[in-house]
Amino acid sequence: MRVVHGAVPPAPASVPSVRDVLRLHGGAVDLASADARATPHAPGGKSEALADIAAMEPRLAELQERLYAQAVAGGSRKRLLLVLQGMDTSGKGGVVKHVIGQFNPSGCHIHAFKAPTREESGHPFLWRIRQQLPAPGMIGIFDRSHYEDVLIVRVRELVARGVWSRRYATINRFEKSLHDEEVTVVKVFLHISYDEQRERLLERLDNPDKHWKFNPGDIDERALWPAYQDAYEAVLQKCTTDTAPWYVVPADRKWYRNWAISRLLLEHLEEMDPHYPQGHFDVEAERKRLLET
Repeated sequence: MRVVHGAVPPAPASVPSVRDVLRLHGGAVDLASADARATPHAPGGKSEALADIAAMEPRLAELQERLYAQAVAGGSRKRLLLVLQGMDTSGKGGVVKHVIGQFNPSGCHIHAFKAPTREESGHPFLWRIRQQLPAPGMIGIFDRSHYEDVLIVRVRELVARGVWSRRYATINRFEKSLHDEEVTVVKVFLHISYDEQRERLLERLDNPDKHWKFNPGDIDERALWPAYQDAYEAVLQKCTTDTAPWYVVPADRKWYRNWAISRLLLEHLEEMDPHYPQGHFDVEAERKRLLET
C-alpha cells in the first residue's frame, strides 16, 4: 500500500499477538497433529488478511527506515534476521516475494542457501552462514539456512550421526552469540501438509510456465517425507531457545502464511523500537545558512 496525497492509511487490524500463538516453547513436537490449514488470530478470511497486509506496509516501511537510520547515523548495531525453513513448495520464495517485497530492497539482504560449494565444504558448516549475516541496520532473509546441516545431511546420511547430532548445540551457541551482537533472529518453519505439497507440485507440472520451478529431485525428496518430518521435529525441539525460538506457521493457505509472517516481523520490529537518531547540529543555524545561499 502507498500513501497518496497525504491520505492517512488504515491501521493494521487489532488482533492478539501472533508471536504468542505460533511460538514454540520447548518440549516434544508432533507435526502430524499440527493443522497446516489453520489460521490462528487471522483478522478474517483471505480478503481481510490481504487488506491487513496492505495496512501493515507503511508501518513496516517506517520501522525499517528507522532501523537503518539508527545504524547509519546513530551507531546502533541492531538488525533483524528472518530464517525461513520448510519442505519443498512450502513457500519460502513466496514469502520473499510477497512479504519482503513490502520493504525497501536497499535495506534488505536476501540469500538462498544451496548445496555447499567446494570452498564452503572446506570450512566448518557455519562459515558460509556468517558470510551472509545482515549488517547493522539491515533486515536479512535466509531462504534455507544453517539448519540444512541437521536436516538434509541427516536424512540423506551425508555425514555420520555423531557429526550432525553435535550440531544442535553448536547452532544454539551460534544463535545466542547473534543475540548478544544485537541480531534479532526470527526463525519460521513453514508447515505444509503432504497433500498440499502434491497439489503444488502437480500445478508446476501442469503449467508450462511453471516448469522452470519443477525439479524431478523434488519427488525423490517427497519420498523421504517421514524422515524429514522426524528431522524437523528434532530441530524444532532442540533448537527452540529463549533468545531464538521457532515459530510454526501453517502454510497450506498462502494468504495466511504471508499475513502471519508480516505480523511476526511487525511485532518483532516494534519490540526492537528503532528511533530516528537526533542530528548533532543547530537546526536553526543551519536553516539560516541555507536560506542565505
